[in-house]
Amino acid sequence: MELLPNQQSAKAHLSSWRVGALFMDMGTGKTRVAIELVNSVREIDLIVYIAPLHTIYPTEPDIESIKMQVAKWGGFNAPVVYYGFESLSQSGRIYLELRQKIEQAKKPFIILDESSKIKNYTAKRTQRLLDLSQMAEYKLILTGTPFSKNLLNLKPQMDFLSPKILNMSDAQFKNTFCKYTRITKHLGRITKVDEFITGYENIDYLYSLCGHYIFECDLKLQIKQAYTDIRYQLDDAAEQEYYSLKEKYLDNEKLMAMNNNIFLEMTEKMRHSYCCTEGKFTAVKQIFKEVPEEKTLIFYRYVNSREELKHRFPKATILSYQTDVYGLNLQHLCNTIYFDKIWDYELRIQGSRRTYRTGQEYDCHYFDLTGNVGLETLINKNIEKKISMVEYFKTISKKQLKEVL
Repeated sequence: MELLPNQQSAKAHLSSWRVGALFMDMGTGKTRVAIELVNSVREIDLIVYIAPLHTIYPTEPDIESIKMQVAKWGGFNAPVVYYGFESLSQSGRIYLELRQKIEQAKKPFIILDESSKIKNYTAKRTQRLLDLSQMAEYKLILTGTPFSKNLLNLKPQMDFLSPKILNMSDAQFKNTFCKYTRITKHLGRITKVDEFITGYENIDYLYSLCGHYIFECDLKLQIKQAYTDIRYQLDDAAEQEYYSLKEKYLDNEKLMAMNNNIFLEMTEKMRHSYCCTEGKFTAVKQIFKEVPEEKTLIFYRYVNSREELKHRFPKATILSYQTDVYGLNLQHLCNTIYFDKIWDYELRIQGSRRTYRTGQEYDCHYFDLTGNVGLETLINKNIEKKISMVEYFKTISKKQLKEVL
């Protein structure tokens, strides 16, 4: 099968470079382009393919792995090894094993699939990948969300390709391209200063530094996407637990004085308290009166949700936001239910693009379950504004938060 026009353009744009970034929208066929680019380089004797672990070893037996995708498009012309981001960050043995393989290769080529996974320079994952990148002349990064949080996410990805591309420190990058504001909070005897980005500048200069190495592409399909918000009511026990947790956290001055992590804990427990309220399952049953269960993907956040969903809806594909949202090709499904809410805009978008991809033949429908409590509405509003939970909590007082929740 011939390359699609956008894939041909991607190959032509990056074929002259030894490093490159495919910032192609989810579902546009980045893997196919990566295979073409790697196979166009002579004498490569080792290909290292690093990706989220669940794309290499899917959690469900009927889901296509990245290995199967590569084989489907003809495979690589050189030996390839697959490693998960998680394995390299959690296991020193696996990291050293891969390092030795790259050292022994004469001309290795490293592919980083879902490169937005490297964000924090202090994280072991980022440090190890940047170390491995120095050992290879040929490198390629792939992602549909290069700036999942903010523009700062771009720098470690460019540094993986080569620190010479941007040639500046983290502080220089931030001060050159980001506008940011500091907010001082007084919580009892504790004073806390929070900093968050409010805008960007000098973007033309940034593009002049790295634009040669980047190919960007949006997904354009001749099918529709339809979004429906499905309302449900919490049962009495879940609603009582929700408001009990709200009072416990927001009325405790000591907890409030800690830091934003207390909000992470608070909202996590509040959402978990009603994750399996009966109204949610009733809402899903109503959805399945209109769309086939076997053509539906359901995303969950909590283990309790997963177990109950698998029991009640065995024909549906049940996947986790945290472990299954990246890189999977699920064009055989055309309906998506967001069963549990999450704050992370990137995960929501990634979830929608598991079905809305090149090769999809049907319109894609998305159903977002929203409960009758303030936290659900708050998450909806912040997702629309692409604002993370931590960013939101930096700008709101305890009094305002009580009113919202």
